[in-house]
Amino acid sequence: MTKPAVLGRAMAITKEKKSEIIGSFGRATEDTGSPEVQIALLTPGSMTLTEHFKTHAKDHASRRGLLMMVSKHRAS
Repeated sequence: MTKPAVLGRAMAITKEKKSEIIGSFGRATEDTGSPEVQIALLTPGSMTLTEHFKTHAKDHASRRGLLMMVSKHRAS
């Protein structure tokens, strides 16, 4: 059973999509800690937020979240 969207938002990434990304970018089948996997898991969320800001330019709280995601990209 899927959860309903909260406040009009859908989940950023489903379990199936996450497993697919880990399988594609991981060094092993259960590799979730390598930089390649971490960046691949953060990318869909940052792309979604980037699209969100095209219509909601004054959403500063979400912009802060995007900046934190980008800093995680750089740290990986």
